[in-house]
Amino acid sequence: MMSAILAPSHPDRGPSRRIGLRLARSRGLLLAIGVFAVLLGIISFVSAAPLSYYDVSQIATNGATLAIAAVGQTVVIISGGFDLSAGAVVSLVNVVLARFMPEVALPVPVWIAVGIGVGCLSGAFNGLFIAWLRLQPIVVTLSTMFILQGVTLLVLDKPGGMVDAGLSDIFVGDAVPGLLPLPILLIACLLMLWLWLKRSRFGTALFAVGSDHDAARAAGIRTRTTLFLTYVLAGGCYGLAGVFISAQTGSGDPLVGNPMLLQIFAAVVVGGTALGGGRGGPLGSVFGAYILMMVVNILLVLNVSAYFSTIAEGAILILAVLGGSISRHSRLAATVRTALRRLRARSAGLLPSQRQGPPRRLALPERTERGAAPASAATPSFLVRHAPTLRHAVPAYVCFAIVLLATQLVLGNTLLDWSYYNSLIVLSSFLAILALGQGTVILTGGLDLSVPWTIGFCGILLAGMVKGSDAALVYALPTVLIVGCVIGFFNGVGIVVLGLSPIVVTLAANGILQGFALVYSNGTPDGFASPLLREFMTGRSLGVAPVVLFLVLFVAAAVLLLGRTPFGRRVYGIGNGERVAALSGIAVGPTVIKVYMLSGLCSALVGVLLTGFSGQASLGMGDDYLLPSIAVVVVGGALITGGRGHYLGMLGGVFLLTALQTLLAGTTLPYAIRAILFGLVVLGAVMALRERRS
Repeated sequence: MMSAILAPSHPDRGPSRRIGLRLARSRGLLLAIGVFAVLLGIISFVSAAPLSYYDVSQIATNGATLAIAAVGQTVVIISGGFDLSAGAVVSLVNVVLARFMPEVALPVPVWIAVGIGVGCLSGAFNGLFIAWLRLQPIVVTLSTMFILQGVTLLVLDKPGGMVDAGLSDIFVGDAVPGLLPLPILLIACLLMLWLWLKRSRFGTALFAVGSDHDAARAAGIRTRTTLFLTYVLAGGCYGLAGVFISAQTGSGDPLVGNPMLLQIFAAVVVGGTALGGGRGGPLGSVFGAYILMMVVNILLVLNVSAYFSTIAEGAILILAVLGGSISRHSRLAATVRTALRRLRARSAGLLPSQRQGPPRRLALPERTERGAAPASAATPSFLVRHAPTLRHAVPAYVCFAIVLLATQLVLGNTLLDWSYYNSLIVLSSFLAILALGQGTVILTGGLDLSVPWTIGFCGILLAGMVKGSDAALVYALPTVLIVGCVIGFFNGVGIVVLGLSPIVVTLAANGILQGFALVYSNGTPDGFASPLLREFMTGRSLGVAPVVLFLVLFVAAAVLLLGRTPFGRRVYGIGNGERVAALSGIAVGPTVIKVYMLSGLCSALVGVLLTGFSGQASLGMGDDYLLPSIAVVVVGGALITGGRGHYLGMLGGVFLLTALQTLLAGTTLPYAIRAILFGLVVLGAVMALRERRS
């Protein structure tokens, strides 16, 4: 009788529910497969002839590099991390093979192993800092990206070299003539390897770490070893992608992997892998890679300019992440519910700001004779009150003084030469302005990767509007600064309202802005800075460039903004704990949006000043400022996870890195060394200034 009561009334509901759960978990993969099939049909429809085996083989070959790299990135994201060095590893492997294969006679399989090994070593470098030294994956892999780009330029500084034709025979062509292209067989082997790994102890640990790192460690999983092997495995996939693109092109290009970073993230997200870890798989990422490739092909077939490709990729990334986050428990839905609760509370007069009665004040100590405070309430000294800030900020100034002495020894006659300091301050102005925007973002625990093309787009826009006219500068300058604020506003809305990752939003925005710049300039920026702007940056009045005086005022305003205003206090409050800040009454969402607007404004201003300094705008003029904008903040004593830092410390980092760059420019060291040093400086600073964790 009891068993009859406990038995389910619908015995078939259990299996159907399990099937429903499996379908829900595979929603992203199924959607990617469906989109892939639709796009394949569209290509067949818009093509002059039906798809043939040759067309399928070309599609398989053209998307294979991205698909292989996306497999590696998927493994990292499942573990809860990010890897911004993927494209740099692809470039490094490509130039290593193109540079040394003609000189060293080794069998082709050995060279394949060398390429994969270079990728694994790069991943081991990342894993060492992330897994064992517990540094943030974003800053580690970003630093690694610049280090590897420098190493790549040292190996091969321009396109060239040659890859053995035997490599192409292995990777490009047919496994079964007329039936199976080799790239499809290669990707199938990777996916079978993944199926084996997923069912191994490493696969179980990988998903556990990605779902909840602390819980996985408490359950006895060796989380450090798992993370280390994850980055090694991902690096091996990037190395294989570098080998494949070498076989496909037959030569080397040190920039071949640079455009792939946005595409890799878009492919992973389109394939249904959840950012944040614990869910997803490489099969969806492979379909995502081919979806991106086919979208670009469709645009080309429809005679749409190739300049729109990065816009399409950035938009696809945003839409894919947004589509995966739309649910009853999404951040967007939570934001709407919170807004409704606030409206109801406001109508009922329940918000703290609407409470009646006199404001409560903290009780002050009773005054002693003649209004003097008791001895126990004496104001601490300056050094005591600012000890934490000084401890983290002073090292940057000490290192700056050391670099000045080294410059005196190497270049001579600089310590007492005002023209040197004037030039140093002018060159520092760009990073000093970026330090306020990027630094404020970092203080809240975020990161702005849209800095390069916000600078580039705004500089190109200004030059195109001004065209050498001082009169046009009157309306062009405010227009460009407003554009920068609008860019930051959209970044902030994507992060706050849509609940998307700052890395994803700003990376996508960077790609979209690159497309806008290419479309606006038609690939060749025209126009040039007005004489007034040129005079502002390079002129002299009593031996001082006007921008130096502007920088003094800017620094004073920045210090007041972050140290003496409610906005600054809210920024530090959010950085020390977003949830606690919200419970304390801080308007977290509006403040974060304002932070990204400030970053966009600072980037736009740098675009204006760079245009005035060089006399014209150029494509990629902001590319050299992404890592330095982060480096000066970290070197200046700010915590990369937010909540700690001071603008004057960041300013010390600005002077240090600019002086170091000036010193290196005065030597015979190539630019590649500078990129490597910047990456190492950031890693060293993060290691030295990180918070110790048990």
